[in-house]
Amino acid sequence: MQFLMIICHDKYFISTNTLIAEILEWNNAMNIRKIRRYGHTLAPARDGMTVRIRKGKRMLKKGSFTASKEKIAAYELIECENFNEAVDVASTHPMARFATIEVRSVQIDLTI
Repeated sequence: MQFLMIICHDKYFISTNTLIAEILEWNNAMNIRKIRRYGHTLAPARDGMTVRIRKGKRMLKKGSFTASKEKIAAYELIECENFNEAVDVASTHPMARFATIEVRSVQIDLTI
């Protein structure tokens, strides 16, 4: 099963060279275990654009769609046997010590 790790942090978070090295090491370990499928950091939320179509009209808003204290900073697509394993994998990510990681299963079936 595939799971998305959504990694969020607040405006006070500051990355370090040590943390980046730990993340690269984690990426490599998960690649070797064939768990990690894909992942990247994201540009700051302020550089994004929120897009909505309402009553046929396009509505654009600069920045994030939420006013939350934490913003999505990165993501990892992983493949695990079950949700518990995905949570265990997320718990080993170096960012878990400094940020919030939300784990969600990827729904292949489009019926909700």
